[in-house]
Amino acid sequence: MNTALWIVQILTALAFVMAGIMKVVQPKEKLIEMMKWVEDFSQSTIRGIGTLEILGAAGLILPALTGILPWLTPLAAVGLVLVMIGAIATHLRRNETQVIVVNIVLLALAAFVVYGRFIAVPL
Repeated sequence: MNTALWIVQILTALAFVMAGIMKVVQPKEKLIEMMKWVEDFSQSTIRGIGTLEILGAAGLILPALTGILPWLTPLAAVGLVLVMIGAIATHLRRNETQVIVVNIVLLALAAFVVYGRFIAVPL
């Protein structure tokens, strides 16, 4: 179970860090071409979401890897679950149902880390 959790943590962190970096460095106009939902938010809000994704990704790996405050790993996963709930709500409001599948998968992966690191194999 520990190996499966590490694999999920790494893959989830990679997905969130890539998405987060894109939101932080790209201007809103360029992001609109790829993600229509950004039309509803300011540039600073989009960068804030990207920053949360990057911090969440770091929180999935660094505390568990270093052994420093390892209880932060499942809390980071909880934060990413909340980010995905917000993403799903945004896509539902905008009637973007195809995109929700990706959000549900990322939510499920983060929820697996929450369960695994809080209950099954705590750090």
